[in-house]
Amino acid sequence: MAEFLFQLIDSFRFTDFLDISIISILIYLVVIWFEATASRFVLLGIFILGVIYILARLFNMYLTAVVLQAFFAILLISLVVIFQEELRRFFERISMWSSLRKGNNVFSGYPEIEIISRTMNELARKKIGALVVIRGTDPLDRHLEGGYELDGRLSQPLLESLFDPHSFGHDGAVIIDHGRLSRFACHLPLSSNIQALGMRGTRHSAALGLAERSDALVIVVSEERGTISLAKEERLVELTDPLTLQAELEKFALDKFPKNHRTWLQWIREKSKEKAIAVVLACVLWFVFIYQTGTVRRDFVVPVEYRNLKANWVIEEPMPKEVMISLAGRTRAFDLVDMRALKVVVDMEDIEQGHQDIMLTANSVTSPSSLSVIDIEPKKIRVAAYQLVQANLPVHVRTHGKIPAGLKVSRTEVSPDTIPVLIPSKAVNGSLKVTTESIDLRKLTETTTVTPSLVLPAGARYAGPRPPKVDVRVEVTRITQS
Repeated sequence: MAEFLFQLIDSFRFTDFLDISIISILIYLVVIWFEATASRFVLLGIFILGVIYILARLFNMYLTAVVLQAFFAILLISLVVIFQEELRRFFERISMWSSLRKGNNVFSGYPEIEIISRTMNELARKKIGALVVIRGTDPLDRHLEGGYELDGRLSQPLLESLFDPHSFGHDGAVIIDHGRLSRFACHLPLSSNIQALGMRGTRHSAALGLAERSDALVIVVSEERGTISLAKEERLVELTDPLTLQAELEKFALDKFPKNHRTWLQWIREKSKEKAIAVVLACVLWFVFIYQTGTVRRDFVVPVEYRNLKANWVIEEPMPKEVMISLAGRTRAFDLVDMRALKVVVDMEDIEQGHQDIMLTANSVTSPSSLSVIDIEPKKIRVAAYQLVQANLPVHVRTHGKIPAGLKVSRTEVSPDTIPVLIPSKAVNGSLKVTTESIDLRKLTETTTVTPSLVLPAGARYAGPRPPKVDVRVEVTRITQS
């Protein structure tokens, strides 16, 4: 056991720590979502199947693992359809997190809580129906229909006037956002949870419907019974004591929009059980799918890439284009390797003129940090590099075929007859020349001027950005019989 722990610690890398941390955060978010969603039993069933799959992989139960792996591939598509609303909320919360951390509080110091509590209790005493939505961190626009923009300062007279039975839009919902009455007379989505609603009316159905789709707190006042109910986190609860409304509002405000920034210790203590579950599950997943005690060795044929070659220098052909490398690491590390990224890079910055040997080392190989370079074959490559110098080379005209009977080529003119090119310094004193593409004499019946393509000698390139234009004039005359 001790030997296993030492081996585990020795093979544990910083990237493994980051890997586990990221997955822990994702699992923690899923667990929080799991607690809030009404479809938690569906998720619980999927979680049990996931545990069975991990155990099947751990104990080499190949048939069970293959069947469940195929099942999960189909299930992934089904989950997007089943939980499309919950997934949308999940990603909306992630996108809104950074802006919410800046302190955009729904209540400015919470003085509005007393106003809301006092007004709701007064409306309940008078048995006047009301529906008040206090926005949490989730955006609400896509859940609201109709209504009118107000952006009014929160006060008891304004709230009472909006829910007065004789006022326009008193049957709709009032939206409180950032401590202000942003909209009124809004229609909310209705809930289909008949069991939770019981004999309650449309206001309660609308309150629960929005609580099922967002993290908003919805207050309902029944005009028939004069009771106050709260809809939050997919639950509808009737308050037995109206005086508890203020406490519930304060709890909601502190939970969603704390006045003071929490310390790391406070953050760890908050929902510590869920955080511990996330870390443990991430460690188990890493151990089952990633960690392996042994290493394997694999060979790859990879391309050679030449970099930092000086301007106006050239490597003479043939130059090595591929080498074989041997890598060692965990099997899972090999599964994540992008074969296109494997290569051997040769730095040509300090190259000298002529033939030379370049040693290949492990630093020359671009490979993931999770894999080690064991061997390179060949261990050195031989290249020939030369600096390019400018020279004016003559243009030679190539022809093929035979001119039609009764005609002859009396003269061939090239303009210009030399062009500037860059050639390796070793070939300066040689007899290099530029040739044209072959001209077909069989097609010539009269004097013709053509602009053929040019063919450079090996290792040469044009001095300018574009190939120069060369005109070839072939003078054709008739043969006179004496």
